[in-house]
Amino acid sequence: MSDELAENLKRLRRAKGWSQEQLAHRAGLSVGPVRKIEQGHSGVRMETLHGLARALGVRTSDLMAAGPPQPVPHEDPNSRNLRALRIALTPALGLGRTHAPAGDEPDLRRLRRMTHDNSVLYFADTYASIASELPVLIRAADDAVAWFDSGDARAAALVARSRVMNLVGRYLTQIRQYDLAHVAARRAIEDGRAAGDDLAAASGVGGMCWLLVRTERFDEAEDIAVATMDVVEPKIMGASDDQYATWGGLAMEAAAAAVRNNRPDAAKAMRKAAGTAAKAVGRTHRNLLRHWSMFGPVTATMKELEDFMIAGDARSVVRKSGEEPNLQEKNWKKLGGPSTNDGNRYRLDLARAHVRSGDLTAAMEELAAADRAAPEWFRHQASAAVTFEEITKKRRTLTTEMREVGTHLGLFL
Repeated sequence: MSDELAENLKRLRRAKGWSQEQLAHRAGLSVGPVRKIEQGHSGVRMETLHGLARALGVRTSDLMAAGPPQPVPHEDPNSRNLRALRIALTPALGLGRTHAPAGDEPDLRRLRRMTHDNSVLYFADTYASIASELPVLIRAADDAVAWFDSGDARAAALVARSRVMNLVGRYLTQIRQYDLAHVAARRAIEDGRAAGDDLAAASGVGGMCWLLVRTERFDEAEDIAVATMDVVEPKIMGASDDQYATWGGLAMEAAAAAVRNNRPDAAKAMRKAAGTAAKAVGRTHRNLLRHWSMFGPVTATMKELEDFMIAGDARSVVRKSGEEPNLQEKNWKKLGGPSTNDGNRYRLDLARAHVRSGDLTAAMEELAAADRAAPEWFRHQASAAVTFEEITKKRRTLTTEMREVGTHLGLFL
């Protein structure tokens, strides 16, 4: 992407008649990042691209284009570690006959329970346990769909497999195995559609949106989220918490894509929709098995603060974290708290905001708290590493705790 990004940035800057210094000033940056991008350097932060897009008045996606493939390391540990999962998710396909599974009739109730248990592990960030279970779970789901060839039983098997694929896709997205994650997310949506279960399919779309945002495909993420919201929009009267949570979750995904793509008005509208759904739910809705939802007023408010951070308004993030009633833990008994994942992502946003506001001690406290709460999850977070590096650039003397956090992030190896 670096060559195309360099050319796109030069073209858009020159069309405005600006020098590199003028663009940097309007984007709130030093001139160094602009020069590096136009020289073809890689490793550009998304915040930098967003600031440049905002200054130029274009979408962030307009700055980016696919570049030539880079050489792949000969020894990729995840290729070995995920071999069983890869085989289960993408089985070989030939032209011979496919036989239905032998043995007893699959137990759909047990399959749903296994999926639920692994979803609980995912939300608790216990990734090592999930990795060993998912190949077994995928094969069990495939066997169930192959066994039941018609009627309600087949629809139930398809929904069960949709939930399995949703879990697999989210897990793979979390550990940055994006190509495999796309396969799983697509299968989750297709199975939900085939079963005629719009909410199951929409939950799969939510997983796909998160993957698309993580891979900087912002236009597509916003488009499919909004289109799916139209399909599953709750009725004014009689809608269930599942419906509100699914619709509100899609609104948050659409907002996340829009704000990163320099579409603040669209993001604001989607945040408002998410807030409406959260108010209708009233407190955190937890339904891990049916629609993968942990959604409510606390989650919606936490996600809204992301927009301020992406827009470069760190002081508002810090201020609102202390003022917003939904973010005060004393209110969570009434409102319900966030998932561990959402809570820790909020901590990372707050840590980054503290760094930008000059409070390095508070930033380090948030990083350390996230590391203690979810160590397996934490070491996969690139934003944690970026924030930690910003702290160490400003503070040369490191405490023991700081060294432990840095080591866990793989920065001192």
